[in-house]
Amino acid sequence: MSTDGTDESSWELDPEDESGAVIAAVGRQLKMWREASGLDRAKFGERMGYGANLIYKIERGARIPRPEFLDKADEVLGAGGKVAAMKEDIQRARYPKKVRDLAKLESEAVELGAYASIVAHGLLQTEEYARALYALRRPAYPEDEIERLVAARLARQRILGHPAAPLLTVVQEEAVLRRPVGGKMVLRRQLEHLLEVGSLRHVEIQVMPTAVEDHAGLAGSLQLMRLRDGTTVGHNEGQLVSRLITEPKEVQILDMRYGMIRAQALTPRESLKFVEKVLGET
Repeated sequence: MSTDGTDESSWELDPEDESGAVIAAVGRQLKMWREASGLDRAKFGERMGYGANLIYKIERGARIPRPEFLDKADEVLGAGGKVAAMKEDIQRARYPKKVRDLAKLESEAVELGAYASIVAHGLLQTEEYARALYALRRPAYPEDEIERLVAARLARQRILGHPAAPLLTVVQEEAVLRRPVGGKMVLRRQLEHLLEVGSLRHVEIQVMPTAVEDHAGLAGSLQLMRLRDGTTVGHNEGQLVSRLITEPKEVQILDMRYGMIRAQALTPRESLKFVEKVLGET
C-alpha cells in the first residue's frame, strides 16, 4: 500500500462520471457512522489499517471504496450490516463509465458480433491476459487502476453465463492467436479459453488467416450489437477514443463489412481446429 493508502482499498473516481452522486452519498453515510462512533479520521484509519488521507477522500466522494473496505468499516463501526449493505450501491459505479455504458448495451443485446484485429476480444479474455494487456499500456497505469479495469472487463463477461445469453460471434485475426501477450503460458491459457468458450452453443469464434488475400476488415476492429428492441448499434474503440455508432447509414456499413469478414474467415468448426493447432505449437 502507498503512503496515502490509496492503492488497495479504493478506486479513483472520474470527475465527469455522473455516478459521483452515489459515491458522495456513500461517503457521507460512512462519515456519519464514524462520527457517531466517536472516532476521528486518524483513529478510524488506524483501526481500518489505512491512512487518514484515504478516509478523507472516501468520505468526500473522491474515491470509490472497495467492497472489502465497507465490510471492514461495518465491523469497526459496529454498523450491523448497514455500512456493508452500501456495497450494492457502488458495485456498478466502481467501473469506468465507458465500460458501464458498453456493458449495459451488451446486456440488452440479443446478438453481439465483433471483429478483433489486435488482441483477443474483451468478452473472450482470461483474467491473466486482460491484466497483461493493461500492464502494457503507456503511460503506465497504477496497479489499483489495472485491477479496476480487469474487474470491469471480467464483469462484462458475465452475460455469457446468463440463461438468456446473446448469440456471440467473434472473428479473430490469426496474429492474435500467436502474439504472446503476457508470455507463453498466458497465451496458452488464452488459447485454451477460446476453445472452451467456442464450444458453447451460443458462441461462434472464427479465425481470419493471415494468408487470406481478400479482407474486408483492414480498416480495423468493430463491434455490432443487435438490441431487443430491434435496433442495431455499433461500437469502435481506437487509441484514445471509445465511440458508440448509432447513425443508421454508418451502422449499415459496419454490418455489411462484418458480414463480409465472416464470409472470408474460416468457419467456426475450422477455426476451433486452427486454434487447437496453434495451441499445440505454442
